[in-house]
Amino acid sequence: MRFATIASSLYLVTDDSPGGRQGALVDSDAAAAFARWDTTLTTAASVDRAASIALDDAELGPVSPAPRQVFGVGLNYRGHADETKQAYPEAPNVFTKWVSCLTGAYGDIELPSDTVDWECELAVVMGRQARFVGASNAWDYVAGLSIGQDISERTVQRTPPANQFSCGKSFNTFGPLGPVLVTADELRADGMNPDDLALSCTIDGETMQESRTGDMIFSVSQIIAYLSRIVTLYPGDVIFTGTPSGVGTARSPQRWLQPGQELVSEIEGIGAMRNRCVDAAVKFR
Repeated sequence: MRFATIASSLYLVTDDSPGGRQGALVDSDAAAAFARWDTTLTTAASVDRAASIALDDAELGPVSPAPRQVFGVGLNYRGHADETKQAYPEAPNVFTKWVSCLTGAYGDIELPSDTVDWECELAVVMGRQARFVGASNAWDYVAGLSIGQDISERTVQRTPPANQFSCGKSFNTFGPLGPVLVTADELRADGMNPDDLALSCTIDGETMQESRTGDMIFSVSQIIAYLSRIVTLYPGDVIFTGTPSGVGTARSPQRWLQPGQELVSEIEGIGAMRNRCVDAAVKFR
């Protein structure tokens, strides 16, 4: 199944054609729908598809509009660790992105400075409460997968004496999430492996990142198992699982997002996000 949200309502996507996405209402409260995800799946299976309406891209919100928690995993691709000349981590390198950073798949990204970077990522949305979950059954707790952009203000992120990951990655609009949420069984039915999906990122048509989620150091299952040993994961929570090589800060010379650019993030089987970069109304510095 494929889902999308508009105005905090959850829709079953009945037609995901480019420029012609259609959906049927499943629940007017998406956050509550995640809290009772098994019931939501049953409801979606019997929804009246004839009642589908056009889903305007501009109105699509983040696929989980009100998560309790948003996690990020740093340095989780071998290629990214290699390009930054860092050792592979021995455990997931976890930080938080605050909920207020989330925005839709076609919303503007506001640039508060001239050192803002891109990070295309596979995003996981939880569908069941998880505590002390093993990697062998972690997928049972996942509602679905989506595309995330872990937009990063690198100067703030690297404020000494200790890095400020959460601050640098949580400016408003720094968490585009969408355009749809796809269940793992949907991907498998289409012949895809949820643990090995192609992902890419372009700026104004120029390829910046191109890899596969199979290059992750810690898989989706391993990340969920690790986090659930430390915190309780709640339905609707979002995990940004890390980014592959090709980020701006690792380039020579370094490159940063500029006003007017279009950032396109794509993951196999899920679709693509298109975000326009604009100047923030108030600059951070």
